[in-house]
Amino acid sequence: MDESLLPNVIQFIGQIDPFDKLPKAVVRDLAEVVKIIYVSQGEVVDLSSDNQEKHLYIVRSGAMEQRKKSGVLRARLESEDLFGFTFLDSDVDDDQGYQAIAIEPCLLYLIPHSALQSLFTKTPEYAEHFASQAQVRLNSALDVVWSNKEKGLFIRKVKDVASGRIAVVTADMSIQAVAHEMRMIKRTSCAVIYEDNKIVGLITDRDMTKRVIVEGYPIDNPIKDVMTSNPLTVAPDDLVLQAASLMMQYNVRNLPVVEDNKVVGLLTTTHLVQNHRMQAIFLIEKIKYAVSVKELAELNPERQAIFEALVEGKVVPETIGKVMAMIFDAYTRRLINIMIDQLGQPPCEFAWIVAGSHARNEVHCLTDQDSAIVLADNATANDRIYFKHLAEFVTQGLNRCDYPLCTGFYMPTTEKWCQPLSMWKQYYKKWVANPEYERLLNISVFLEIRTAFGNQQFEHELHESMHNHIRANAEFLGILVKDATNTSPPLGIFNSLVLEKSGENNKTLNIKKYAINLIIDLARIYALAVGSDALQTEARFQAANDAGVLSDDAFKNIMGAYRFILSFRYSHQLTALKEGKVPNNHINPDTFGSFERKHLKDAFRIIADQQDAAKLRFGNI
Repeated sequence: MDESLLPNVIQFIGQIDPFDKLPKAVVRDLAEVVKIIYVSQGEVVDLSSDNQEKHLYIVRSGAMEQRKKSGVLRARLESEDLFGFTFLDSDVDDDQGYQAIAIEPCLLYLIPHSALQSLFTKTPEYAEHFASQAQVRLNSALDVVWSNKEKGLFIRKVKDVASGRIAVVTADMSIQAVAHEMRMIKRTSCAVIYEDNKIVGLITDRDMTKRVIVEGYPIDNPIKDVMTSNPLTVAPDDLVLQAASLMMQYNVRNLPVVEDNKVVGLLTTTHLVQNHRMQAIFLIEKIKYAVSVKELAELNPERQAIFEALVEGKVVPETIGKVMAMIFDAYTRRLINIMIDQLGQPPCEFAWIVAGSHARNEVHCLTDQDSAIVLADNATANDRIYFKHLAEFVTQGLNRCDYPLCTGFYMPTTEKWCQPLSMWKQYYKKWVANPEYERLLNISVFLEIRTAFGNQQFEHELHESMHNHIRANAEFLGILVKDATNTSPPLGIFNSLVLEKSGENNKTLNIKKYAINLIIDLARIYALAVGSDALQTEARFQAANDAGVLSDDAFKNIMGAYRFILSFRYSHQLTALKEGKVPNNHINPDTFGSFERKHLKDAFRIIADQQDAAKLRFGNI
């Protein structure tokens, strides 16, 4: 290379991702071996040839397209973009080779494969930044975005803090024998009671004092006579925040940790009394005791502060969604209870169900209301008047608490969405059997539902009914796939192309419409295909992976893309909040740096590939 060009090359590659993470001396060494070429418009860089020397390509100026052998667009590239990652890993068998075509005159920097391999041999910690697999590069990006520092107890998992010490006894054991097991053998304050291989009860040392010693109860009697029946339990992967919220809601001090009906530990209030921030817990406690809509609305700034703290603390998006969903649940439950106090007890069994992102536990600061009421089949016309008042009070109350009304009117204030269980079953049957546009829209909202208040059995029956109808209609999944893949991710957005053409969001990328929703739709399809009742997007992909319908590689790719894009959206919303603006999903591509462009392109390409895979697998069903 002409020595006079070297400073420009060093300056250019040294400020783009991932070279900006390398020591300056390493960047200089790589710059010295850079080969500079000019590619005219229409010229092809064939990366599938075995005869040419392998390089990592950096676009210095101009624009290129990557196209698969089939001619399908893989990605569009512009200044600061890299391609040719595949050939940095000799173990990767890339049977989907592609070509890079100049769509305008381009200046390219080429770094020899051998120079990079030499670097990775000496400093293997840099290799993942240049990995051939997109999921590895995205995980590397997330390591940069998300801090590994302690996030506080409230977002850790139960298994990380629970004790493994707990007594397990049977219902026919005597009170004295159980007390001996707790005190002398296990040295624990709690025992879980089984009968016929099922957990039927719980007893604590406090219960022993109150129910046995104080009342002089015979210690030879069976423990089932004094136990607490049907105890609350938590799973090892539940958040400590969820467990603490249950403890406060039901005023309990011990929660058995249960996995596959087997007790694996115990979580107590003692585990929670540590020097950690528990903001969300305190807010949920305040919500629980608020007596009016006005009091609840006054807590809104605290909710926003928690969201900001979670995002600033670099908490993983899955956890942010769960925490914010728990707070949304708490507002909903409290409003329902306030109205019940005014109206009197409900005249029949009912369930207040939530749908959409709320049901999926993927709540963020823009989440609006998607909800409905399922009534018992014996509900009368007068009963409906009661629930009409309840629905109006709760939805308007949530709106005052900055949970906007649904613009599509998917709320129980709409008569259609406040119906008996049997009518809801008819809805699902009709939606699945004949999913034209309106019905397809309805089922896309109510394909994921979760009980926020009331009879949870109604939710279970609706899930069962839905899956039965889908299994009976072989064409339904194919129709769902066609609808879900009508929109494609913006592979070409950065080459002076924009998606929103008019209005106040002109020249912006709608990250929800063109990325997040596409992944959510794919997860929904895979979950239905394997008959999974999982609601969360990540859990749905996991269910498909466990069932062998989604490969390990595809699972890792789509998870990496989803987590990165969610993290990107949360950061965008946080910036808006801190600037006193109303947060939205519209992001100006001009604000993207090299880091964001590079990893968003990886994510968009993964989404497009997974859409193609879904079409092949389910499109012709």
